[in-house]
Amino acid sequence: MTSMLAAALALLLPAASDDLPTLGRDFWAWRARTQPSSSDDIPRLTRPDGWAPDWSGASIAQRREALAAFERRWKAIPPGTSIPDQVDHRLLGSALARVHWELDVVGGWRKNPTFYVDQTVGAVFELLTPPPPFSAARSADIVRRLEVIPRTLTLARENLDQMRAPFVRLALEDLDRIRPRLQAMAAALGPLLAGGAGEAGPAAERAGQALDAFRSWLQQKLPGLPEETAAGRGAYLYFLREVALVPFTPELLVAMGRQELDRALAFEGIALNRSRNLPPLPFLPDAAALVAREHSDEEAVRRFLATEELLTLPPFVRHYRFRPVPAYLAALGEVGVLDDLTSPERLDQDGTAYVDTPSAKLGYFQRVAARDPRIQIVHEGAHYFQAVLSFANPDPLRRHYYDSGPNEGLAFYNEEMMLQAGLFDDSPRSRDLLYGMMRLRALRVEVDVRLALGTFSLEEATQYLADKVPMDRATARAEVALFSAVPGQAISYQVGKLQILRLMADARLRQADRFRLLAFHDFLWTNGNVPLSLQRWEMLGLRDEVDALATLR
Repeated sequence: MTSMLAAALALLLPAASDDLPTLGRDFWAWRARTQPSSSDDIPRLTRPDGWAPDWSGASIAQRREALAAFERRWKAIPPGTSIPDQVDHRLLGSALARVHWELDVVGGWRKNPTFYVDQTVGAVFELLTPPPPFSAARSADIVRRLEVIPRTLTLARENLDQMRAPFVRLALEDLDRIRPRLQAMAAALGPLLAGGAGEAGPAAERAGQALDAFRSWLQQKLPGLPEETAAGRGAYLYFLREVALVPFTPELLVAMGRQELDRALAFEGIALNRSRNLPPLPFLPDAAALVAREHSDEEAVRRFLATEELLTLPPFVRHYRFRPVPAYLAALGEVGVLDDLTSPERLDQDGTAYVDTPSAKLGYFQRVAARDPRIQIVHEGAHYFQAVLSFANPDPLRRHYYDSGPNEGLAFYNEEMMLQAGLFDDSPRSRDLLYGMMRLRALRVEVDVRLALGTFSLEEATQYLADKVPMDRATARAEVALFSAVPGQAISYQVGKLQILRLMADARLRQADRFRLLAFHDFLWTNGNVPLSLQRWEMLGLRDEVDALATLR
């Protein structure tokens, strides 16, 4: 009996003293073994040593069996009487719903070959994002994940019985020149690995051959495949009601996004008028200058947070740092987000964002950061601060990510909060860039909903973003690839921000002179993995958003 099977079977019968903390501990340990790898950075988690993806039929059956056992245990545990206990109960129920969403609603493992790009190259990429040194255990895990790629792709051919043509075309783009890219990665990485460094090159070569063969298989399968990729209204409502706990219909979401687009465009117009006689912000001259500037800017942002009483960063919170992108990561290109937000086991390490030489050839977000690193610090750096503060949450159930709504909503809220608080008063052109990014986040809402409901094709969505933001087509394509594969992710920025603004408004009205922005933000950041409808219930005793979920149709 495999260790994974034994662990899954052990979950079928709860202990006599089963309670929510015990169930949460068991669930998150299981999730570390079974959660799919993702191109996104927020969902990354620490895997057990020696872990490798397993998408065999037996493994998928075990996932379903274990999920059913977890759901039985969850339903058997009373929600408790205090609001925090009830919030924890609903939080874990939502995390269970996400597993069902992944396995049987979205079903990327059956429909979308880019899913297997994430489970192969992406699974290796995850291990490359923490900065050196490479321990013996990490080095061995990198080689192991390379070695299992051929088997994973064999399973992919068996599982992909509902492929969609647009997803196949995206996978073909992702896998272009993948063999030489893996060879370049292994050549740059080999001297840094401990122990079995010599095994990385041959393992990467075998993986590259298997990925090339998989790409050829996809090309053969492409003709005649269905073009339809939409999850459908029923599936989208399930996500909103059961996973994200967002009490808004798809139609209301689109209306909210369009209203925020109007606001972003109007405020951007005012900002551009203010800066009309100023030259555009120049790029920093090189990567070294960009890294140095970001280091000083990050210190200044932390001082601003403290002096303006906006957020408490305890001494254990390290720094968010730019680093030049190493050759082994550069070789893999856009496999995933080039950063490392650390983990509960690495709170003694800085967060990292990898940057390239400033240039107009960079993607949309990299070009912005190459002009004013503070713009990345107030979003991606906010992710790092939120992640670390959440990792240290005294309630273990709240230390784990499971949905992007509160995380991305908080980071997007932080952008405008810091703008309004005065951080960018010294640079009107930076304000222009921030309003442009607000436009993008508002547009994402309509793109996400229309992709899910089937009123946008992937090509139409890509062109829409490229034209309306505007942004380079490569970034627009990467955005749409993620949003089509993970419905509901793209709404999280704008909708989460609007929920936070509503929460703050109601907190100010109810607390009056007792309201303190510092305390509000400290609660928000520390509970940054908790859906905002649940935070609203706990902070203010207001169940309106939670109760509205039951009537969401």
